[in-house]
Amino acid sequence: MKSSHGISRRDFIKISAGSAAAAALLLVSFPAFDEESQATAAQAVSEVPVIWLQGGTCTGCSVSMLNTLSPKIQNVLVDEVVPGSHVSLRYHATLMAAEGELALKAMHDAAKKKGGYLLVVEGTVSTKDNGIYCVIGEESGSDVIMLDAVTSLSPDAMAVIALGSCSSYGGIPAASPNVTGVKSVKEILTENGISTPIINVPGCPPHPDWFVGTIASVLVGGLNSVAVDSDGRPTLFYGKLIHDNCPRRGHFDAGRFSQKFSDSYCMYKLGCKGPVTHADCPVRLWNSGTSWCVGANSLCIGCVEPGFPDKMSPLMSQAQIYGVTPPEWLPPTEEKKSSGFNPGVAAGLGALAGLAVGAAGVAVAKSREKNPEEPKAGS
Repeated sequence: MKSSHGISRRDFIKISAGSAAAAALLLVSFPAFDEESQATAAQAVSEVPVIWLQGGTCTGCSVSMLNTLSPKIQNVLVDEVVPGSHVSLRYHATLMAAEGELALKAMHDAAKKKGGYLLVVEGTVSTKDNGIYCVIGEESGSDVIMLDAVTSLSPDAMAVIALGSCSSYGGIPAASPNVTGVKSVKEILTENGISTPIINVPGCPPHPDWFVGTIASVLVGGLNSVAVDSDGRPTLFYGKLIHDNCPRRGHFDAGRFSQKFSDSYCMYKLGCKGPVTHADCPVRLWNSGTSWCVGANSLCIGCVEPGFPDKMSPLMSQAQIYGVTPPEWLPPTEEKKSSGFNPGVAAGLGALAGLAVGAAGVAVAKSREKNPEEPKAGS
């Protein structure tokens, strides 16, 4: 169908796409496109191709990464993330201009650098009925199944980064009854005998710093430089409980608990999962350092933990506390040699006393449930 100006809708779309591509080139500073300058650039900078697969996803992880502040996303994709290394995003179905088989060709071309590319997996990977419930494209008239893409690309990758809780642990789609047989990327690699190193960067969505920082660490010091916990998460970002650095921690220790969301005390009794959730949200903050869940008078729902959301449900139920450590901002206890005095014993007694005070505070708070009232200062 042609407009009154004699141009079809299809031609209009082609012209618009071409114009957008041309405008995009103007936003990026490229070296001269002659062969000599390209060869020089290749010798000076090591390029690391990135293949970014998106399975069953809301695309929230990608949106979060695009909001990275320092460095900005254009710096991550265009500049050297670390001196001498440049990340080249070769395949991302949402962000790339190409589509269909042309896009898949870019993915296959990037995978030719065996052992030299990073594989990022976002979203769920369905396994039931050979994974037919998660298709990421079509090639030569056949479906490209997410499960097959993960198992075929993982063996030759330098590392796999499971981005977001869905790919790290199954996330919301893996919640009961999990009708499509969703499994974590780690489970899939293990079941298929694939030994490629994998790093989990969970979150619903994850903070952009957690991803960019992990990528930078791999480029600077290699895979061995990224220390991970028992759940495969970088300890640099997931090494502390949210509860340890929560600005409301003092209220917990004193037994002051919010009875409603407008209260400014500890929200543990309302269902906050901070005491069992490992992340640095209280000190890193979100939205360019603006706020975070608890700062917005909302609960931490434990989205970075394995088993989320089933393990954290009901979301407004009290979590069972299994390990509470002193806030990070408290000064460290230094042992000093002294006759007749054992600092270790004193520290142990202090810890027991602290637990007793905390337990007493919880007991006092429970006794107030039937007739809640605002606690007085110093109580």
